[in-house]
Amino acid sequence: MNDFNQRYIAARRNVIAGDLRRLNPMQRKAAMTTEGPLLLLAGAGSGKTTVLIQRVYTLLTYGRGSDSDFVPPEAAEEDLAFLERFPEDPSPLDFDRAKRLCAVDPPRPWEILAITFTNKAAGELKDRLSARLGPEAEGVWASTFHSACVRILRRDIDRLGFAKDFTIYDTDDSRRVVKDILKELNLDDKAFPPKNVLSVISAAKDQYQGPEEFARRHGAETDWRMARIAKIYAAYQKKLASASALDFDDLIFHTVTLLKREPEVLEYYQNKFRYVLVDEYQDTNHLQYLLTGLLAGGRRNLCVVGDDDQSIYRFRGANIENILNFEKQYEDARVIRLEQNYRSTQHILDAANAVIGHNTGRKGKTLWTENGDGEKVRVRTTLSEGDEASFVAGDILSAVGRGGHFRDAAVLYRMNAQSNALEYAMKRSGVPYKVVGGMKFFDRAEVKDMLSYLCVLNNPLDDLRLRRIINSPARGIGGATMDKVAALADQQGSSLYEIIRNADLFPELKSPAKKLLQFADLIDGLRKAGGTLALPEFYDEVCDRTGYVKALQDKNDLESRGRLENVQELKSNILGFLDRQPEDATLSGFLNEIALYTDLDSLEGSDDCVTLMTIHAAKGLEFPLVYVVGLEEGIFPGSSAQFEEEELEEERRLCYVAMTRARERLTLTHARQRMLYGRTSSNRLSRFLDEVPEENRDWEGKDLQPGGTFGGSSYGGSSYGSGAYGGGDFAGGTRRPVYARPARPAWQEARRTAAASPAAAPPMALSEGDRVEHGAFGKGTVLSVQPMGGDALVQVDFEGAGQKKLMLKAAAKHLKKLDT
Repeated sequence: MNDFNQRYIAARRNVIAGDLRRLNPMQRKAAMTTEGPLLLLAGAGSGKTTVLIQRVYTLLTYGRGSDSDFVPPEAAEEDLAFLERFPEDPSPLDFDRAKRLCAVDPPRPWEILAITFTNKAAGELKDRLSARLGPEAEGVWASTFHSACVRILRRDIDRLGFAKDFTIYDTDDSRRVVKDILKELNLDDKAFPPKNVLSVISAAKDQYQGPEEFARRHGAETDWRMARIAKIYAAYQKKLASASALDFDDLIFHTVTLLKREPEVLEYYQNKFRYVLVDEYQDTNHLQYLLTGLLAGGRRNLCVVGDDDQSIYRFRGANIENILNFEKQYEDARVIRLEQNYRSTQHILDAANAVIGHNTGRKGKTLWTENGDGEKVRVRTTLSEGDEASFVAGDILSAVGRGGHFRDAAVLYRMNAQSNALEYAMKRSGVPYKVVGGMKFFDRAEVKDMLSYLCVLNNPLDDLRLRRIINSPARGIGGATMDKVAALADQQGSSLYEIIRNADLFPELKSPAKKLLQFADLIDGLRKAGGTLALPEFYDEVCDRTGYVKALQDKNDLESRGRLENVQELKSNILGFLDRQPEDATLSGFLNEIALYTDLDSLEGSDDCVTLMTIHAAKGLEFPLVYVVGLEEGIFPGSSAQFEEEELEEERRLCYVAMTRARERLTLTHARQRMLYGRTSSNRLSRFLDEVPEENRDWEGKDLQPGGTFGGSSYGGSSYGSGAYGGGDFAGGTRRPVYARPARPAWQEARRTAAASPAAAPPMALSEGDRVEHGAFGKGTVLSVQPMGGDALVQVDFEGAGQKKLMLKAAAKHLKKLDT
């Protein structure tokens, strides 16, 4: 390479690097490495999304200019001089010329595929790209795996024998299909719970095993149960195919099949997508791995972004080996580590680094920050789950009293059941909170009913949804009638709707024929209206003409009014969809979006309240104050991790994720005694607490912890001493053993002593009209005082926080009576 070319390439890279000057050195390197396979190991809080945005910007603006030795033959000395001078004096007037001289074969927006794991992440990517690039970014395929597959299948799924307007079944729909199959095969749903059956089917699809392959593996084996599931699997896929429906696993499964089976389709997409980016690669399963390899197999410009230390979805089929073995799959792959953290303080990061460092199945990295040391990680020993919850609630109130907000705090737990004690403590203390993971809007029966109407109007072959709504509201078409319709449909090889539409032709349906034909006329009329009305007006028409809204209005009870509000709220989703997707303002487009909706996409963060959630739900989020509760052996890590190394390493990754959610203060708690599922147990504290270095932690209440640290001791089991049996023997086989009372552990002795001590001072006496001041809510006036056993429920109207109900004993620490 001659001197001119070398200087030109170096100058071009310097100009592009200058355009990315806001990035740190490793982020900049990641954005400028555009060609070939790239593994981007992005630690927690390392600005991963920023890098993805800048990488797409670099591709669209400069193409492979930052990662290529190509020099255009028309390049002149004048151009070289300009590029070498530009970084020293980057005049905005010359920027267009600089970009033009640095660009090498830039892709068009639709030639970039960026896959994320949630619609929320895809939306954020699109929004930030638009802010950076303007309208040019709209053509980039930024979507989830499932959304991308829907787009691919809508174009070519007819090659596999499906209609292009196929329906997408959610988990509830799939469960009902399996229930129907169990009845047809005379199998007990207790022996074959639909949820478990679907889990086996999903695992088979993840391994790219269709019904035939699954049957070959299990159909003739001695495992009677798996042989029956093979038959259920075959019947399940047959029913979905006859309804022109796909479940979530099918979306990827059939896309992989389409690309494998149809060389023209594969060639089209490999040529179309010049650059493929996959986010959260550590969470991909085998099927997603296959899909990624197919789409990127042509040009091999594949960038996968992830963090092996945050792979926490093994129970969903995520395979950490995909990211660990990326360099074996692509021997020429380059690896870039993003280790500078912009979220947390150094004490939090040192503690998290130390914990995750005990895992062996990892690629290795060390997070660091310029945010300063901050507070040490606080470890808190409590006596029980109630004490633990009260401590958390009180600590949050104290933080709010010092000028913070309730929304700053998140309480994370390993299992949903742990929220019980926490919710109770929050209510008693008057702390506003929300639980992430309760019943979601789209899981409500009335919302599912209206969506089923829309699905049938979009695809009349959808037998499952049709059966759901044909008698809702009541039309006198019962289960017995629909069983006859189903039998006829099976005989005729047609859909339920075709039988219903021609009910008067079948003697078996003579009695209900009129009602069935009226229903068919309703559907036909609405489908015709759908061709002329805008989507929101069409939804109003469906609500009106089906009689669903009128039936709720006629009931006019509290429950029906709430259900009616949910039916009306669905229209808000339609309007929001049209705002987000004006180019796809169709019923099919709306149903696609709803079918792909996820829990995290619905998480609201605007209310000033504490967030309670599982650690799995917290991934991708961050809060100034984080409390991780229940750090005990058997709870976190769970009991299944005691004997399986892979499970333990996954639990440790989960702990790492929980710790790195904290920006300013991290608190880890455990209880010496815990009631869970109606049983009280005394578990040893979690090994993860012992893995936090002493120099990075402050331990409160450590005197309640028996035995100090674990060094060399075994984990699990009771914390009580040994020697429960005394030295007695048996005489003549009739003497009972003598039990010796074990010494009380420190925490139990503390509780016993506290219980035996003189009664604490009674809570302050309050009456209606008294003025009080609360550490978090400010000044207020007592509205009412209601005695409740040895406590009192106090309602106070606070000047800044509104009306609150507090249990007086719980609130006493933060409440004082003012002189009037």
